Formats: sequence, C-alpha cells, structure tokens
Amino acid sequence: MDPEALSAALLAVVAPLAEARREGSSVGLTSADVVLDRPKNRDHGDWASNAALKLAKALGANPREFAAEIAAGLADVEGVASVEVAGPGFINIRLDAAAAGSLAKTIVEAGAAFGSNDSQRGNSINLEFVSANPTGPLHIGHTRWAALGDSIARLLQASGATVAREFYINDAGAQMERFGRSVVAAMNDEPTPDDGYGGAYIQTLAARVIAEQPDVLAQDRAEQVAVATELAYRFQLAELQASLVAFNVNFDVWFSERVLHATGEDGAPSLVDEAVDRLRAQGHVFDQDDAVWVRTTDFGDDKDRVIRRSNGEYTYFAADAAYYLNKGDRGFAHKIYLLGADHHGYVHRLKALAGAAGDDPDKDIEVLIGQLVSVNGARLSKRAGNIIEMDDLREWLGTDALRYSLGRYPADSPLTLDPELLRKRTNDNPVFYVQYAHARTHNVGRNAEASGVDRSAFAPELLTHETESALLGALQEFPRIVAFAAEVREPHRVARYLEELAGLYHRWYDNCRVIPLGDEPVEDVHRTRLWLNDATGQVLRNGLDLLGVSAPERM
Repeated sequence: MDPEALSAALLAVVAPLAEARREGSSVGLTSADVVLDRPKNRDHGDWASNAALKLAKALGANPREFAAEIAAGLADVEGVASVEVAGPGFINIRLDAAAAGSLAKTIVEAGAAFGSNDSQRGNSINLEFVSANPTGPLHIGHTRWAALGDSIARLLQASGATVAREFYINDAGAQMERFGRSVVAAMNDEPTPDDGYGGAYIQTLAARVIAEQPDVLAQDRAEQVAVATELAYRFQLAELQASLVAFNVNFDVWFSERVLHATGEDGAPSLVDEAVDRLRAQGHVFDQDDAVWVRTTDFGDDKDRVIRRSNGEYTYFAADAAYYLNKGDRGFAHKIYLLGADHHGYVHRLKALAGAAGDDPDKDIEVLIGQLVSVNGARLSKRAGNIIEMDDLREWLGTDALRYSLGRYPADSPLTLDPELLRKRTNDNPVFYVQYAHARTHNVGRNAEASGVDRSAFAPELLTHETESALLGALQEFPRIVAFAAEVREPHRVARYLEELAGLYHRWYDNCRVIPLGDEPVEDVHRTRLWLNDATGQVLRNGLDLLGVSAPERM
C-alpha cells in the first residue's frame, strides 16, 4: 500500500465521520485534510496523521475521541496491521508486512516512471536560467545556475508540468560592441581597449575570425568591428552551448535579444515598440519630461521605470518588457527567472512588470536569486584570466560531482565546495556514497543471478526485518519528495533524500541476505529481497537522474 492509497483510505474513513457530526451535511474534505507523515521514530508506526487534531475544532469534537473513532474505522482497512492514538489526538498507523512490502514490486514494474506525479499538471512554465552574455566563457556562477535550473526543470516535468528551458542571449547593446572592438584589437596586435574584454580566449577568437575571413584586416576599422563582432559572437555562442551540453544541460530555446529589436521587412514595429503600446493599453504608461515611463510603483517597485528616454532610445527595461510579453505570447502562463546574486534589484522590477502587463505578480512570475559559490583551491582560467571557468571545473571535478554538489544545497545559501572531498572515492563524499549504493544494487543483482536467485516469486509478507521496514518506508516517500521539491523549486531535497535512502540500503544489505549462505536452498524470501534490492536501485537511479547525475552500475 503506497501513501496515496493509504491517504485515500483514511479520507474514506474520516469523511463520513465528519459528516455525521455535521448531521449529514457535506464537509467537503479532500486529501489535503488528511495528510500523512512518516514518523521520525519508527516505533511509532509506518505513518502518522494529525487529521483529528486539524478537524476537531471545526466539528466541535474532542480531538482524542475523534481520533479514536478514526482509528477504529481505519483498523478494518485491508493492509493496515494496527492503529494507535497518541498524545492529544495523533493517529499512528502500522501496515502489515505484505501491504508495506508490495511497494517493491510496484517500483520495479513502474521503472523510470516511479516518482512521477501529477502535482504540476496543467502548468505551462518558461524556465530561464544561465543567460550569460555571449562575450566570454561560462564561469563558476553560471555553473551553479546551470545545475540548479536543469534540475528544477526535471523536477517540474516529473511532476507533470510542461517546461521550456530557455537561455536568453544578450546579443544586443553596448557589451557586444565592446566585444567586437576587443577582438579587432587582438587581430591587429593592439592592447585591449580600456573598456574591453581581455584574456587568451579573445586572442583565440581573433585568430578564428581571420581564418574564417582572411581579407578582414584589409577592410576599414568599422567593417572589421562589424565582421569580428558577428563571427566572434557565433564562435563564442557555440562554445557556451558545447559547455552546457558537456555539463548535461540542454536548452529547448535559445532566445536572441536581437529578435526583440528587429523591425519587420514591411516596416512593422519591433516587439519592443509593441511592448510600450501594450503596457500603455493596460493603463500603466505615462509621459513625463519627454520620456515614456511605466508606473511600476503601482506593483511594489521602489520607483517608476523609464522605458524610453527623451532622446527616443529604449532602456534595458524596454527589452525586459518585450521579452516578458513574448513569453506569454508563446503560451507560457508561468515564468521563472533564475538570477545571480548581483540581480536582487530585478525582483521588484520584474514582478512590477508582470503586474503592468496585466498578470498576477504573486502567481505568474517567480524570480529566484542564487548566492555565490566558490571552490577551495580553484585556479583562475588561463584563457579568461579573471574567472573560474565551467569547463575547467568540469574537467577537474567531473560533471557528476559538480552537479550533485551544486544541487545539494539551497540556491540562496552561499556555498564553498571542497575539491579534495569531491574527488574522494569514500563514503565521506556524498555523490560517491549515493552512486556506490546504486552500483551495489547492481552487484547484488549480478551475484544473485549467478547464484540462481531470480524474481520468479514475490512474497512481500516475508519482508519483516526492521531494516526492511525502514527501507520500504523511505521508498514510499520518493513521489512525495519529488512533488514537494518541484513545488518549492528545491532540488537539494532530492539529494538529501537519496543520501538517507543510501544509508538505509547499506544497513539492510548488512542485515538481510539476498543470496543464501553456503548450501542453503534458494527460498522465496531471497527472491522477494531481490525485488526490494532492485526497487531501491531504481529509486536511486530515478533520483540521480532528476539531479542530472549518472547512476553507474559498477564502481
């Protein structure tokens, strides 16, 4: 019996009892009113509910007496071994071994789908993250957002949402012009401009531009800048994309900022032009001092924002507005922005923008701010000179260690990684600990096959050892962990769950044999334990996949 089935059974008991106290009138209870929790102390049973405490006041009932009524009804449910009332009205539920153990077969048969749920079904979400300027390599901050953003997307998809991973390419504006001038300076063996980009990667880009268009140096300076900007941009963007793919992050949409500023062939207004008109139609645009403003203070911003200056030039806010509206036009009702620690000022601005566009700032947009991350002993990039590059980190520590470690902590926590720990092949290293547990399940499976133990029988009532009860209890939790982690956008909850599950599996392995000793015959208990072993491996594999981490079969 899984938590969903038990919750439904509990609701079926509680609802008529509640209606009886209301003299037959419908109370309208749902599963949210009868939430189950796994007790920290396993002596208190497999599951606990505070439904009686939660509902007693509204029903005019004594909580403990109401809990006793619920317990009596629940005791008759098939698969429930015992029900006890504790304290002022807590209900502790213990399942019989067969009902609890049946989950092992359910997991194995579900395979990669186990853990998936419908908690986010119907949500269409645009998830924008990383969005680095295409003027240089990805650095350590981008690495954290790449890991977190992709894992959040995986969690949302596993929970039924439609998700588009989107990278906003900042390929318009002054930084692109500085980028082009920096490459041209390198092409002509000149010093880097004072406001330009330095580093060996600029020299590499300069050489590639010349190789791609050998006659570029014969052209005038303006043409050199134009050619170098476009070609170097193309080369650098391809490098960013390759770095992310190597990090196991794949974007669905690469959105160019240039699209927002482009006018139609027939002179049709750009998306930025249209954005001003659309916000004006919502009643939140006003003219003052020859400039055009958006009254974002109506939605909690600290000041109103200029969207078009008095000289007719648009501000960055105009592109933000056009981009936000475009996401809605593409069918995304909910937008999530993952931004770096230096973007706190964007939170109120973007939420105010959502309000000015006619959306609900508290519902239709989320802005997640990540804190800084560092790695002890990491060296600055030889190519870029002033940053720690994603590619260098990946080659040094490995994709799995990086992705797991970056996903293991809340985004809003400053983080310092210990490379010595992450390179260890010991249980002190969290990613090794979890991956080793998965590899061990496969090793048990291989040895079981060699010893003649298969899954030809399944007798869950034989899974009675205390470590089996604890392991099954943890396995039951996985779908709920996935759903909650998706709801709160916190992949670290999955990582911490996997570490707990790995620990429970190792303890079970030390106490319960899948393979008979010596000349002992193969019995159904061994075959059933193989189901439990394989179920644990499946959940470990599914959880690691949600974090973008591999699940090796041998270590």
